[in-house]
Amino acid sequence: VQLQASGGGLVQAGDSLTLSCAASGRDASNYGVGWFRQAPGKEREFVAATSWSGRTVYYADSVKGRFTISKDNADNTVNLQMNGLNPEDTAVYYCAKPKVYGIDLMQESSYSYWGKGTQVTVSS
Repeated sequence: VQLQASGGGLVQAGDSLTLSCAASGRDASNYGVGWFRQAPGKEREFVAATSWSGRTVYYADSVKGRFTISKDNADNTVNLQMNGLNPEDTAVYYCAKPKVYGIDLMQESSYSYWGKGTQVTVSS
């Protein structure tokens, strides 16, 4: 599975951005997808995840109510709509996929495939 994240950029506080994660290769349409982020000098942290069907989603408390994850099964793309961005959201954002079902999608250790990150910078 290959993952390509896109959509990052420089925005001002309060603005919105939509990140996209395109999956290709074997099993691209299977399993869930998660978004993680890593800010400078910090550990990578969970942001949001969706089950393979898109019917079950998970969010970190820090983004709940502001971010929305959605899965487009037609083209194996997962989007992360980010509203009300603030400087604390500045980070490199990564999308990832596990290779089995039935794992905890909020845990980084559950993921086997990672895309290259996309930078999100929010100025105050």
